Amino acid sequence: MVKQVFSNLKKALVEGKFVFTGELEPHFSTSIDDTIEDANAMKNYVTAANVTDNPASDTGFVSNVASHIVQKETGLEIIWQLRCTDKNRMALIADLLAAPRLGLKNVLALTGDHPWCSPHWRPSKPVYDLDSTTLIRLVNEMVEKHTAFGKEYAGPPVQLNVGGAANPNAGPLEAELAKLQRKAKVGCDWFQTQVVFDVQKTLDFLKEVNKTGVPVLIGLFPIKSYEVANGFNTMVPGVKVPDELMAKFKEIKTQWKNVDKKRMEEEYLKLNVDYLGPFIQEIRNKKACAGIHIMAVHYPQSFAPLFKYVQ
Repeated sequence: MVKQVFSNLKKALVEGKFVFTGELEPHFSTSIDDTIEDANAMKNYVTAANVTDNPASDTGFVSNVASHIVQKETGLEIIWQLRCTDKNRMALIADLLAAPRLGLKNVLALTGDHPWCSPHWRPSKPVYDLDSTTLIRLVNEMVEKHTAFGKEYAGPPVQLNVGGAANPNAGPLEAELAKLQRKAKVGCDWFQTQVVFDVQKTLDFLKEVNKTGVPVLIGLFPIKSYEVANGFNTMVPGVKVPDELMAKFKEIKTQWKNVDKKRMEEEYLKLNVDYLGPFIQEIRNKKACAGIHIMAVHYPQSFAPLFKYVQ
């Protein structure tokens, strides 16, 4: 099946360009001014950027509206995240029907984290009427047939390219690969992975996932501080910051926290670039994937020094 190209991201992937995408995370706020500021800071370095949908089940400004506003005000193409945790198929379809009017051309279909992941919102009841695979199938039905579960909709057609998530840290690997094969069969346009730190593990994962024929964007996370690094090890299942890297973050904190905060931030940034830059370079030189997804949430200053590795 030849998929239609609606977005600049899909166009770049079809043309075989090595792409760089970013991530924007609206707060639990009525304002998204800081999200717009972050988008402006990264827009010269990325093909597109995700706008998150209640990541880790922590409520934030609604994703599709934030996506529309950010895209309109900055000119940065947005990948609208849509998760199944909070909405049944009727609500998901309602959101998708709004996509043409909102000018959205990319959607990332996610199953979504359980509310138990967020201490404040644990009493919330999850829905999970659909999962990420059935949501991808729904998006493509609405694009190709102008129907949703067989019911025809009126108005301008939904024109969305749709991505899915992949997890190199999942075990067993065979189960994760089976999920990705199902997503590929229902028309997934690209995969964005969860955060990885191990180059060899990433290459081994890519060797198998590339058999699906779906372009893969590897997820990297510039770590803003020692506290964030430590949080990864305690809060994110399957993701572990390497001990050597953790030790360097701790060393920077110990040396500079009470002496020179600006110098500490500079050293953190340098450490990120020194670690992630060669990672990007090796992955690219081996032509192992289609690009890199940089999850530099509220850390846009990391883009410029990392971008040189994808030029």
